Amino acid sequence: MGSNWDKNRERLRIHRDWDIRNFRRENMAFKLSQRSMDKLDGVHPKLVEVVKKAIEYTDVDFGVIYGVRDLETQKKLYESGKSQTMASKHLIQEDGYAHAVDLMAYDGSNPSWDIVDYDNIADAMRKAGKEVGVDLVWGAAWHKLLTMSPDSAEDLMNDYIDTRRKESRRPFIDGPHFQLHT
Repeated sequence: MGSNWDKNRERLRIHRDWDIRNFRRENMAFKLSQRSMDKLDGVHPKLVEVVKKAIEYTDVDFGVIYGVRDLETQKKLYESGKSQTMASKHLIQEDGYAHAVDLMAYDGSNPSWDIVDYDNIADAMRKAGKEVGVDLVWGAAWHKLLTMSPDSAEDLMNDYIDTRRKESRRPFIDGPHFQLHT
């Protein structure tokens, strides 16, 4: 059992961490670059709205690296194992729009592949998706709707990994990927 000094020190650390996170949220408003906006051309308007709102909520900067994909690009990604389907939501769907985006997290000006950054982006996408009124699927938790689950993005991803392992299947983690549930 820890002493009162240890408990007080831990309480102060928690408050400091909370203050740092909230300072970042309040003072580091991010916005999408023109390049990201261009990548959203041809993406379903509701998903574009979600991405635009999510950049305002996140404490991790991100940009759009994929919106619409052509069939040739999708085929190459599928053949290389970087995609699991030829029926990608990045392809133009029946309504004339792509229904997926891939988002790149940034640490300053450097790309980040840290899954924690994508957990944070997923939480912002969930909040924005709920506000816009669309259901989203996240590429690190394919088995449940991001917008319908009460779990954090991190918990959803861990549940997906556990589920796949119980099925003796390898999880396919695509943290940057978000798509409309249709």
